[in-house]
Amino acid sequence: MTGPRQSADRLGRLLNLVPYLLARPGILVAEAAADLGVSERQLREDLELLWVCGLPGYGPGDLIDMALDGDRVTISHDAGIDRPLRLTQDEALALVVALRMLAETPGTGNRDVIERALAKIENAAGDLAGAPVAVRLPANSKRVDKVRAAVGSGHALRMTYYTAARDETTDRVVDPMRVLMVGGKAYLEAWCRRAEATRLFRIDRIDDFTELDEPSRPPAEAVPHDVSDGVFHPTPDLQLVTLRVGRGSRWITEYYPVEDVRRESGDEWIVTMRVTDLGWAQRLLLGLGPDVTVLGPPELLARIREQATAALDQYSTPGR
Repeated sequence: MTGPRQSADRLGRLLNLVPYLLARPGILVAEAAADLGVSERQLREDLELLWVCGLPGYGPGDLIDMALDGDRVTISHDAGIDRPLRLTQDEALALVVALRMLAETPGTGNRDVIERALAKIENAAGDLAGAPVAVRLPANSKRVDKVRAAVGSGHALRMTYYTAARDETTDRVVDPMRVLMVGGKAYLEAWCRRAEATRLFRIDRIDDFTELDEPSRPPAEAVPHDVSDGVFHPTPDLQLVTLRVGRGSRWITEYYPVEDVRRESGDEWIVTMRVTDLGWAQRLLLGLGPDVTVLGPPELLARIREQATAALDQYSTPGR
C-alpha cells in the first residue's frame, strides 16, 4: 500500500540517489541499499524508475542514463540532477537549533564533531543561520557537570534534596545510575535507599551532595525510567482532581498531563488530572485564583478553603 507520505519519501530518496551514485561509480547495489537504508529490491525498483526520469522533452540526452552491470551500478548521464536535495528553511533551522542545543548540553562527548557538523549546516544554511534563535540550557550547568562527574566516579551519594510536590527538603543516600536531559531540565536517575525505588531527581533541586566511600550498587530491581514521553506518567493509583477552569487558566491543560477535558457552556472547561500529592495541587490552585474552581476531591477542597480562610483572618486581625 502506498500513500502521500510514502510517495514523498520515495521522491526525496530519488532526488538524492543520483548524486549519491555519481560520487560512487560502480558501487554494489547491496552496498548502496545498506547506505540508503532500503532493501536491495526497493533500490532496484528505484533504479528502474530513474530510467524514465529527466528533463522535459524526454528524448535522447534528456533522461537519466546508467549502466547496471550485474550487481553494480554507474550513472552515465545525470540529466542535470547532480546535487543532493536541499533542506527547506524549516529543516535547516531545526538542525541548527538541535545542534546548538547538543553543543550546550553539559558533559556531551565528541563536542568537536558536533561543532564541525554545526559549522557545515550553518554554512549551507547561509543567512538563515543568523536567525534570532538563542539556545541556552538552565544556568546550573556547573552543577550538572559536578553531578555527572560524581556519577562517573561510581560512588554512592549523600544529598540534600528539595521536593517541590511536598514543599520539603530531605536528606537521602542514593546509588546513581545516570544523568539525563528531559524537556530542557537535567535529572539524576538513581536508586533511592530511603524510598527503596528508582527516582529521578532534578539537579537544580539538589541543594548539596557528598560522595561516599562506598560504591554505587543499584539493586537488580533498579530499572531506568522510560522518559520518551516526559518524566511524569499519571497512573490510576494517583489522586484524581477535578476542576472547573476559565479561559485564563486553560494553559494548565497543555502544561500538565490531564486525564480528560470537557467543554461546558460558555468559556469554562471541566478538567480532571492525576496528582502525586494534594499539597502540590493545593499550592498550584491557590496561585491560579478565582479562574479555577475545585470540584473534587473533598479533601483538597477543604484544605484550600482552610488555607484561604486563614489568609483572610490575617488581614482582619488588628495590628497585623
